[in-house]
Amino acid sequence: MTALERDASTAGPADLTVPLVRLREVAITHEGETVASPALVSLEIAPGEVVLLLGPSGSGKSTLTLTLNGLIPHAIPAGVTGSLSVDALNTLETSVAELSTRVGMVFQDPDAQLVTGTLLDEVAFGPENLRMPTAAVLSRAEAALRQVGLWERRRENPDRLSGGGRQRLAIACALAMGAPLLVLDEPTANLDPQGIEEVYQALAELVSASNHAILLVEHNLDAAIGFVDRVVVLDHAGVVAYDGSVDEVLRDRATELHAMGVWLPVSTIAALRMRRAGYVFDPLPLTPAELRAALESAPEQVAAVKDEMPHPLAVTQRAASTPHTAIEVRNLTLRRGRATVLHDVNLEIRKGEFVAIVGANGAGKTSLIQAIAGVIAPPRDTVHLNSDAHVGGTARVGSAADRGRVDVARTDAHTMSTRIGFVFQNPEHQFIAHTVFDEVAHGLRRQRLPEDEVEARTFALLERFGLADKAHSHPFLLSGGQKRRLSVGTALVAGAPILVLDEPTFGQDRARADELLSLLGELNDHGTTIVVVTHDMQLVTEYADRTIVLADGRVIAAGPTPDIFGDHTLIERAGLRLPPLRQALANLPSHPDLTDIARLRDLPGGSIS
Repeated sequence: MTALERDASTAGPADLTVPLVRLREVAITHEGETVASPALVSLEIAPGEVVLLLGPSGSGKSTLTLTLNGLIPHAIPAGVTGSLSVDALNTLETSVAELSTRVGMVFQDPDAQLVTGTLLDEVAFGPENLRMPTAAVLSRAEAALRQVGLWERRRENPDRLSGGGRQRLAIACALAMGAPLLVLDEPTANLDPQGIEEVYQALAELVSASNHAILLVEHNLDAAIGFVDRVVVLDHAGVVAYDGSVDEVLRDRATELHAMGVWLPVSTIAALRMRRAGYVFDPLPLTPAELRAALESAPEQVAAVKDEMPHPLAVTQRAASTPHTAIEVRNLTLRRGRATVLHDVNLEIRKGEFVAIVGANGAGKTSLIQAIAGVIAPPRDTVHLNSDAHVGGTARVGSAADRGRVDVARTDAHTMSTRIGFVFQNPEHQFIAHTVFDEVAHGLRRQRLPEDEVEARTFALLERFGLADKAHSHPFLLSGGQKRRLSVGTALVAGAPILVLDEPTFGQDRARADELLSLLGELNDHGTTIVVVTHDMQLVTEYADRTIVLADGRVIAAGPTPDIFGDHTLIERAGLRLPPLRQALANLPSHPDLTDIARLRDLPGGSIS
């Protein structure tokens, strides 16, 4: 049952006419900043309502959610103007402890809020801290675990759960507090496709059987769209631009949202492109099923646009610029504690390739790239890097000993930084300076460049990444998307011939994600080897020459990206899902010229940016 199909008769006894959340002209300015973000937000949320909060990176979405449970301003210093109330409590005057019974928070990373040794202890932890009677604590914990389908695993350690399972556990912890409002900030950001389905299934069952209101911050609209009642959009200044139903905002305002740089469902972006070629979509599709149905109902459109389309067989992935190997992995077995996370992995990545590494949560993707980059030490003679004396036509500084083939296990950190740039999944793990400017400048200063050149190159990079106005801010005060861009920038400044990124578009709005991927494409065109780990299957099909599939710490497939996603049995075995565009267009008999298209850029109609 989707949110749009739910009826008020299932909602229970709560008075749906009284807002659970009421914000009036709210503006929030972090300590040390001069500009409010968000700058002006007024909205109400009723019991039982599911509201999707969208906006460009830096518009203040996550900041706004932290005011609802009192973390801002009680724990995180910030100036707040306007009025905020949840369940009739003024959040600026109510303690975090008391607000925890009204607002349940589920953060981007569930591990950040899991602290005990069993699922039951984890869910009971919050009610216990409210000094509730033991019987009430156990009753709440059982009810919450049953709601998310984890009661039978209550005695297990949370570490044994999948990513989706841990996120469901975090939701259960919030439910056990009895909070009528759930706030979820990018709850599926680090989850594989199966984990995403698990989370939204649990949430859909929850809202269909109760009056819980949900405020959702999410970039993966393909997964969330059937779950949402209403959409609120903040603009770049942190002001409410649109507030209405899914149809009123996502369908009717799709062109404006795209221009604003806000994420849209892949099928909607595809339809906007195809409109330029003469296709008619009324209404605008939001899902692969809707896009497929619209095309099947109008096969006569194909004749009008056929001549404008590239032949699908003429569109090929970018070929590797050189046959030489950049990364060699031979018989790599890696253990963490008593657990073996990689089993006898063998692979090669050629210089100039753009490679994606995919797999379910726990498949070993992050462990593999950390071993390749030397973030964790691989066994000797299992991982080697090969590099030339120059990248992209720019001469590199160093002796002959700094070049050629190196064993990662025997190479010092300074030399590794000249060979390979690494971008962590959590950007904070690599920040070392007190300002955004110095974070970027550090890598240039290590190259002993003149200070005027350091300053010019630093500001040029910050400008390119949309961070020039944050040059003197502390990196930890940036939004999630801004931190990600800064982490990529710091990896780029060293000019390493290999760049490895863990979830590069996590936390980015669509415009910034497009810019980042275009930049990676430019670097790749000039010879930089790019390796990405991502759960975004559409990103993989758009950019990766080749895809490596992991499952249970083993490489189960490696090959050209179109071949990998053409093997539906393999995709299912790996716990993945086909990208949305392939779901919509594959084997579409009424439009044979579309059926082999997997990338948005190959659709008729050209760019809509």
